[in-house]
Amino acid sequence: MTATFGLETLAFDEAAEVARIGEMIQSYALRNRRKGVVVAVSGGIDSSVVAALAVRALGPERVFGLHMPESESSDDTLGFSTKLTDSLGIDSVLEDISPVLEATGCYRRRDAAIASVVPDYGPGWKSKIVLPSVVDSDAFRIYSVVVQAPDGTTTSHRLTTSAYLEIVAATNFKQRTRKMLEYFHADRLNYLVAGTPNRLEYDQGFFVKLGDGAADVKPIAHLYKSQVYALASYLGVPTEIQERPSTTDTYSMPQSQEEFYFSLPYQRMDLCLYAINNGIPVEQVTEATGLTLEQVERVYRDIEQKRRTTAYLHAAPMLVDEVALNIKIS
Repeated sequence: MTATFGLETLAFDEAAEVARIGEMIQSYALRNRRKGVVVAVSGGIDSSVVAALAVRALGPERVFGLHMPESESSDDTLGFSTKLTDSLGIDSVLEDISPVLEATGCYRRRDAAIASVVPDYGPGWKSKIVLPSVVDSDAFRIYSVVVQAPDGTTTSHRLTTSAYLEIVAATNFKQRTRKMLEYFHADRLNYLVAGTPNRLEYDQGFFVKLGDGAADVKPIAHLYKSQVYALASYLGVPTEIQERPSTTDTYSMPQSQEEFYFSLPYQRMDLCLYAINNGIPVEQVTEATGLTLEQVERVYRDIEQKRRTTAYLHAAPMLVDEVALNIKIS
């Protein structure tokens, strides 16, 4: 009899996994002579679980949280992240990164790129970039910018390649600025920096190189997002955070991760990615996800394409010759 495939396939022993991750964090910190862990807390599910895991591994006195909102962050972001640090009993600090972003021209450069497509775009306007759903068509998918005028009128405009690249490049200042501050606090405290990508984000390149992709440990990069939610419940992450919809919290208009990158809710993406990784028959995937065979195949092609196009994000710096350092850490 064929085993049923569905979200129950991703079920696991939460207590054993928390212990296993905790041992990794403890071992790495000890081996590298670091006293604790810095976690950038966004009020989202992933950073909340990573912070809770670090507390389980090292104790609250050795975990330091960073709240790093900016002028375009959601109004409730700081409230959620503060609720988390209060519930965990960890020290934290607020670092408003808006002045740094203003100084680097993050907003100015991005707005100029949008204005190249939407000439009226300027002060008082809001925006986000979106990608057509992968399941709807085999057509080549091109990003569009959705803009909201001061009077509330919302329109969508297809982006040129140069405008898209410049918008993303400018927006990446946000992740790289946050990482700079994470390492400042890690250096002054002699702590590690913990990264927060789940398996979907890590596998599909949903991170900024040398931004949120930089870290000393990535405790949940092997876990599907459904499993991260299971750990959140087990670890007692505040219910409000568990129920908060996933968002990029990067653009001035509300934006889900699906419309920006994944095109599917995380439950379906988890199942499709797991199926590819474990050779699950496509007929079982269609039944579990409610997608047609053609739609599942489109998702599969998109997964493989993202793996190819984002491989560079995972790559270490290229050297002319391999350099053996022969470092021994006792």
